[in-house]
Amino acid sequence: MSDKDDKKKPKKKRVRNKSTGRDYKKEYKNYQGKEEQIEKRVSRDKARRKLQKEGKVTKGSGKDVDHKDGNPKNNKNDNLRVVNKTKNRSFKRNKNGGKIYV
Repeated sequence: MSDKDDKKKPKKKRVRNKSTGRDYKKEYKNYQGKEEQIEKRVSRDKARRKLQKEGKVTKGSGKDVDHKDGNPKNNKNDNLRVVNKTKNRSFKRNKNGGKIYV
């Protein structure tokens, strides 16, 4: 055997985001890449594009499209509203950490 065979290559360490310390590849593999999550993301994107076409929200406006019933697959007009992103991303939670819908 040669010297090259005796030396083991060090295992490559997964690079994390330097500012947050998060492993985005792992997150995508374990959660965001799941079929159900992809479907929900596509539906949320459709809802935003729908309200952009109607002129209710614009890119960079600091507004989010909120689904009143919490179901991202329900893109009916009476279920969508435009809210500040701070209001949409902060909400009361129940004892299990789930969102309380108002």
